[in-house]
Amino acid sequence: MENLSFLNLFQGIATLVAADPSVMYGRIFLMLLGFLLIYLGTREVLEPLLMIPMGLGMSAINAGVMFLEGGKAGTLFIDPLMSDPTDLVNIMQINWLQPIYTLTFSNGLIACFVFMGIGVLLDVGYVMARPFQAMFIALCAELGTIAVFPIAIALGMSPGQAASVATIGGADGPMVLFTSLILAKDLFVPITVVGYLYLGLTYGGYPYLIKWLVPEHIRGINMSADRGPKISRSQKMIFAVVVCTLLCLLFPVAAPLFFSLFVGVAVRESGLESFTKLLSETFLYGATFFLGLTLGVLCEASTLLDPVVLKLLLLGMLALLISALGGLAGGYVLYFATGKKFNPIIGIAGVSCVPTTAKVVQKIATQSNPSAIILPQALGANISGVITTAIIAATYVSILR
Repeated sequence: MENLSFLNLFQGIATLVAADPSVMYGRIFLMLLGFLLIYLGTREVLEPLLMIPMGLGMSAINAGVMFLEGGKAGTLFIDPLMSDPTDLVNIMQINWLQPIYTLTFSNGLIACFVFMGIGVLLDVGYVMARPFQAMFIALCAELGTIAVFPIAIALGMSPGQAASVATIGGADGPMVLFTSLILAKDLFVPITVVGYLYLGLTYGGYPYLIKWLVPEHIRGINMSADRGPKISRSQKMIFAVVVCTLLCLLFPVAAPLFFSLFVGVAVRESGLESFTKLLSETFLYGATFFLGLTLGVLCEASTLLDPVVLKLLLLGMLALLISALGGLAGGYVLYFATGKKFNPIIGIAGVSCVPTTAKVVQKIATQSNPSAIILPQALGANISGVITTAIIAATYVSILR
């Protein structure tokens, strides 16, 4: 008790004072950024399901630094760089999130859980009703995923790192996690964190981009007359089975993700209510919660102060911007090709943040014209975007692995 002091008692403050100034200011900044993410999530400016646990995790990990054995600063949350099997088994008994990270995050299992849940929510009939239109939009909206790769190479990143950060342009979090885990293990944590942080841009930033680039009278084009052919449940099941098998045959390296997505679709179309509820509620929401929480606690100042993170921030934003512009360009091509009957803002839905971008464009269309209905076409582009992003990510991995 004689050696007890204020700093020994409150070690979070003690480690803050003892840290290098850059780390100290970094920790304070990330704590405040966590507060901001929580606020924006509660106001639904950003996706609340992801941003609230992520923001709280970010604040807690940078506040809860303590002195460990040997005077080394650390936390009781997680050690993402631990690789020695013996040390890993020991640390899993101490750090409370380490088992979740090691057994579900670092091997991509949590991404598969998310894809199973997403698959249950997808109605592939929207793609089958307008396959060429949906795939054209999706391809245009992948422009950032392709264009940022050579830019990242020019900035000195390795091909694997460049491919991983370029995948952010697809706005598909599980794909970013999957690609960076295989191609850029050294930057896996910051790339994944940046990728998921920027998913909020599709929720909060794309509406402003649409309003800047598309006049209001065009944004309000109603497409309710374009109903498309009726697709039966058996046709959807055949589509899921054939496409899943074909994609696994072509890209075995991404077979777990393709299987996870289409097993969700198969469960939906087979009418298995118990499995549907399990995947769409327990798996999807549970995985999303722990994904956000784990990403938040990975945002330690010491991890994110690497100078390469600035490149990742800029390249990630550029990838999403170029993808959005590509999607809008594709939308305008169809707008003129159909005699101005196609609503070009559907192009944004090709950026595969399911179903966020589809809901965003429907909301904007409704603001311009309360009777406008474009959600079926937007969902078709959205679902095609998921498949296209997976194909491009698998192509990168197959070539660069």
